Amino acid sequence: MTETPTRGPLAGRGGEGSPLVDVHAHFLHARCGRRDWEAPNRARFRAGDRIGVIVHIASILGTWGHTSPTYFPSPRDVSLGNDEMLALQAREPARVRSYVTVNPNDTTHALDEIARCAERGAVGIKLAASRRADSPLLDPIAAAAERHHFPVLHHIWQHRTRDWPGQDISDGVDLGRLARRHPRVSFILAHIGGGGDYRHTFAAVEDIDNVYLDLSGSGVDRGMLDDALAAVGTHRLVWGSDITMETGLAKLRALDVIDPGADAIADIRWRTAARIFPAGALPNVPTAGVPADTGTAVGTP
Repeated sequence: MTETPTRGPLAGRGGEGSPLVDVHAHFLHARCGRRDWEAPNRARFRAGDRIGVIVHIASILGTWGHTSPTYFPSPRDVSLGNDEMLALQAREPARVRSYVTVNPNDTTHALDEIARCAERGAVGIKLAASRRADSPLLDPIAAAAERHHFPVLHHIWQHRTRDWPGQDISDGVDLGRLARRHPRVSFILAHIGGGGDYRHTFAAVEDIDNVYLDLSGSGVDRGMLDDALAAVGTHRLVWGSDITMETGLAKLRALDVIDPGADAIADIRWRTAARIFPAGALPNVPTAGVPADTGTAVGTP
């Protein structure tokens, strides 16, 4: 499946020779209900190679709704998705790392999955819209994340104004409550470009130092990245693509236009990811001079 790009990376000023870590990726598998499941996977690798991604940190949400609901997957589907993700990591050890996806509505199974997948090489935890982020059911998940030094990537809407069927959505306020309860865990707030009022998100988490914002999502509004930089600084922004890799590329090019400086762009491209994931977990990503994140008390610099 490895495909070598024939041209230089598209990722703007920091592209050639500079690491780029995608902290929010997804893949499909043969039992997800799509006959063409291999094509999107190949396309992600091709696009990643052209953009300059050196490691995709990814999750698979069960069967993607084929045999149980996407955001409320059965234990069997949760385990199947994690097995498929770990198998892909084993096939592509130089450029794929795995989140372990869990459904916190089944605490015992979730904790067992975290332990099982950690032994097999998972590097973080993925929480979809299965339970509101401030629910006490997430506390055991966060405690397990702390034990394994795993960051937690949480699906977030940018300002929750109503409930939607088929999911229990969270916004930055909800995730902030969980992060304050677990100040030694790094939480990645998914896709600030994923729709809704990202300014609401910035106000909700700007003083919560263990919440990191991923830049993924289809939104590429002018001013969004400027406001994100002003709210949390480069040390709390991480690059991700989610589903739409072309909009991830657009954000990299927008960073070139904003030009916060080479060190700031390096933080966003790879250094912050190297800090919040377990030490040495990311292939081809330098670790010299990048201390592992051990958590800080909320509100400290």
